[in-house]
Amino acid sequence: MKRAVIIGTGSYVPETVVSNEFFEKVGSSDEWIRSKLGIAERRISKGEATSVLAAKAAIKALHSARMNPDEIDLIILATATPDRPAPATSCSIQQIIGAHRAAAFDIAAVCSGALFAIATGCQFIESGMYRNVLVIGADTFSNITDWSRKDSVFFGDGAGAIVLSFTDENRGFLKFDLHTDGSGKDGFTIPGGGSENPASEETLKNGQHFFQMDGRAVFEAATTVLPQTINTILKSCDLKINQIRFLVPHQPSIRILQKTADIIGLPWSKVKTNMDRYANTSGGTIPIMLDETIKEEKLENDDILLFAAVGAGWTWGSAIYKV
Repeated sequence: MKRAVIIGTGSYVPETVVSNEFFEKVGSSDEWIRSKLGIAERRISKGEATSVLAAKAAIKALHSARMNPDEIDLIILATATPDRPAPATSCSIQQIIGAHRAAAFDIAAVCSGALFAIATGCQFIESGMYRNVLVIGADTFSNITDWSRKDSVFFGDGAGAIVLSFTDENRGFLKFDLHTDGSGKDGFTIPGGGSENPASEETLKNGQHFFQMDGRAVFEAATTVLPQTINTILKSCDLKINQIRFLVPHQPSIRILQKTADIIGLPWSKVKTNMDRYANTSGGTIPIMLDETIKEEKLENDDILLFAAVGAGWTWGSAIYKV
């Protein structure tokens, strides 16, 4: 059976650090942000577009894979903050890194974007159409954040990249479980700037180009669908929760991940997090966390990694990877 295997990872976050003390002026506090969200600080881009962050992560992933850019067949970028509405930001990344043979396109699934992009990349490899696929998750949410609001505490900027390649060995990505429920589209949204509400003086005045979030709805949706998709994929792969080496999740908040781990019976020591340093980097979360996990942990053959994410839409899903 043809499978997609990870042969390289890389990540990049901007240099500028914004600590929780910054948000006291909008009515929040370091104590509340740490206890409720698990965030101590985040990185904010100063003039670096999403494509720049993504390209820097991609170059590191290619170096990790010992691969030249011209060996990449396809680039898939997961982002909710593209450089421009058109063309796709992945086209700019292709040009920056010199992957001139590669086709390129973007995926928009917000915080689930990287997981959806990985699943898409795997299909191209398993079908035999492409051999080497570069998947990138990158976002600069600082550009769509109203820094005068309390909810400005949630996000940071960053990018992670994964090089997927072909294997006929019994390892790699074993299965994906992906879902969407469009009835939740208003739980997290950017209402202005699209064809529904084109950019105008009114949309600018009303702040409709910044993200709007129903925090309670996000929490309730996430703590419902994440355990469901995890239990579903474990059953379909005939796995038990104690066989999981690590959960590599999207980084929504510490409380969401703690409740999810409690429901599925996974020890907290097996849940990988970095939101204390980077906050929620949206599409960047899973590939950044994966890059850190591979570099920090001594993964062994046959170790099982569990991926899970939930994002706007609602979109959510999980994946099983065998090292």
